[in-house]
Amino acid sequence: METSPLAPARFPDLPVIEGVRFASVAAGVRYTGRTDVMLVELQEGTSIAGVFTKSATRSAPVLDCQAKISAVSAARSALLVNSGNSNAFTGAAGEQSVQAICDAVADTLSIDAARVFTASTGVIGERLPHDRIIAKIADLATGLDAHGIDGAARAIMTTDTFPKGATAEVDIDGQTVRIAGIAKGSGMIAPDMATMLVYIFTDAKIAQADLQALLATLTDQTFNCITVDSDTSTSDSLICAATGASGVDVTDSAGFTKALHDVMLDLAHQVVRDGEGATKFVEVRVTGAATNADARKVGLAIANSPLVKTAIAGEDPNWGRIVMAVGKSGAQANRDALRICFGNIVVAENGWVSPHYTEKAGADYMKKQELTIAVDLGIAGGMSTVWTCDLTHGYITINADYRS
Repeated sequence: METSPLAPARFPDLPVIEGVRFASVAAGVRYTGRTDVMLVELQEGTSIAGVFTKSATRSAPVLDCQAKISAVSAARSALLVNSGNSNAFTGAAGEQSVQAICDAVADTLSIDAARVFTASTGVIGERLPHDRIIAKIADLATGLDAHGIDGAARAIMTTDTFPKGATAEVDIDGQTVRIAGIAKGSGMIAPDMATMLVYIFTDAKIAQADLQALLATLTDQTFNCITVDSDTSTSDSLICAATGASGVDVTDSAGFTKALHDVMLDLAHQVVRDGEGATKFVEVRVTGAATNADARKVGLAIANSPLVKTAIAGEDPNWGRIVMAVGKSGAQANRDALRICFGNIVVAENGWVSPHYTEKAGADYMKKQELTIAVDLGIAGGMSTVWTCDLTHGYITINADYRS
């Protein structure tokens, strides 16, 4: 599969996060010779927070993580993730697979099975061949390395065309706190938490409850503001682990909050840039709404519209489709107050096309790889920004062939 044209130039140099070690292997979960399992070991005292899909058909690993995540423990912990099979809609067999993996990791690393968190991504409805994973846990344990995050990023990929990583450093009272994150996601992406797998690590010191609250807030500003295809996965998981190794308490730190937000938004944008078949990265900026919630409704109606997304793919400045999406959104709108812009080009205003707009200007703008669609509803001060991509034949090809 060719790398997305919107991909970053290279995978970033992610710093070592003290207290975290990584390993990855090829276990043959679905494909032979493909790195598809990663293990993370987290030192004693690590705070772990998580946000998960709200899908009513969420997977066995998600349910297990949700049951464990709020526990406050100073014990060592581990994360194990496989790609190729989501272990979703697999009934009691799925639960048994999770338990078998957790027990095997716990035995190998000499930790409590209640401190093992798993995730699976891939095909839905097929039993997870967990024996293949368990057979590789000893190799994973032997291979644990503080520098192994790059391999871990690759092990969790499915239809992704590039591994996703982001990092930030922040100075707090003269001491450096580091953050490094990896993610996978390309299709089945829509706001309902992270809509992907995301793992973020920091050497900051923060209590589990405080980290959980912060993560939930920042998720709404980042991963809940992206959409590729309006579909929410059964396996979406976002876990953030703070080892405390720096000794720097970041509770209520504005600097740390901004740094973590920036890492999360960077990863969220990379997921959109790797949207299945995507050729355009699109920011939809809505202002002037009755409420922020209304602005969000309008933004998502535009970003999820197949008609809007195919027009963008075809580089067609069909602004009538924006009008349509605003109208169907369910948000309060006034035709004669509406203003639509492509970048800095005023396309429509005062209930009709702008007298200064030309089709050529719109068509030329649509040739860009990165686009901004701005809509002002002219009602009040509500605002929201969401990010999406275009919809091309490549999306159909990828998903039609997904299980073959």
